[in-house]
Amino acid sequence: MKIQESAENYLETILVLQQRNGQVRSIDIVNELEFTKPSVSVAMKHLRENGYVEMDQSGFLTLTDKGRAIAETIYERHTLLSRWLEQLGVDPAVAAEDACRIEHVISAESFAAIKKHATDGKQK
Repeated sequence: MKIQESAENYLETILVLQQRNGQVRSIDIVNELEFTKPSVSVAMKHLRENGYVEMDQSGFLTLTDKGRAIAETIYERHTLLSRWLEQLGVDPAVAAEDACRIEHVISAESFAAIKKHATDGKQK
């Protein structure tokens, strides 16, 4: 299922924050992305309504299975593309920024080819 780039970014951020901190609240996303509280609140409402995240009574966010699948896909793309661009000589900050743009528009086929090439190149 194709979702908006902004939703993918929120899901990826929740995944990263969960890995880093264990638990995630909306305020953590506000601080991480430097967005306003109302913007994040509206986004979390939409993600909950569409079944990508759940929020408990204490305000902690959890990715649903389908939310986690999208987040992991985007995070894998971001990580691999950033490292690959750095290996090509791109400045790390630029590589991360470019990877963030590319990760949302690249086809599964093209990403698989880049992943295979990047992985095969490390084994030689």
